[in-house]
Amino acid sequence: MMKRLVYLFLMVLMTACSSIDCPVNNTVATLYQIRNSDGTELKLTDTMTISTVRADENKVVLYNGRDSIILNKGIGISKFTLPISYSHPEDVLLFQFDNNDTDLHVTDTVWIKKNDYPHFESVDCNTAFFHTLTDVKYTCHHIDSLVINNPSVTYDYQTAHFYLYPKSGN
Repeated sequence: MMKRLVYLFLMVLMTACSSIDCPVNNTVATLYQIRNSDGTELKLTDTMTISTVRADENKVVLYNGRDSIILNKGIGISKFTLPISYSHPEDVLLFQFDNNDTDLHVTDTVWIKKNDYPHFESVDCNTAFFHTLTDVKYTCHHIDSLVINNPSVTYDYQTAHFYLYPKSGN
């Protein structure tokens, strides 16, 4: 009888325990790589500040972004990570480039369209939102081109989602 009780207790104990399989890296963000026209990695020599804005369906800016800086004064960088919204079908970003040597102060606007979908791991983990990048548009004051490399935005923080090509000589 005692042996059965111990066995029953061990069975209850083993079934009561659960293993939480939440991912360690649970940040969903986009990775940008800065590249030369030949595709090699490029370190940015200008100071770059990126902020977010809200825009309506006609791309009219509703908020100027002064308090929404998401990358502050990046210089000498060849890649950077930016957060992505999970409640808007389009993110609008302002890329401001400053070069004190040449007195260059230029701003480009970037529109990123995406589809958001919830990602569920387990009841013990928070629900995350993954994204599929569908389109990118941008002004060309300092940015020569911005292309989608990997449209799937998940927990993968090592694969570049965008390649950013600044204009030559910048």
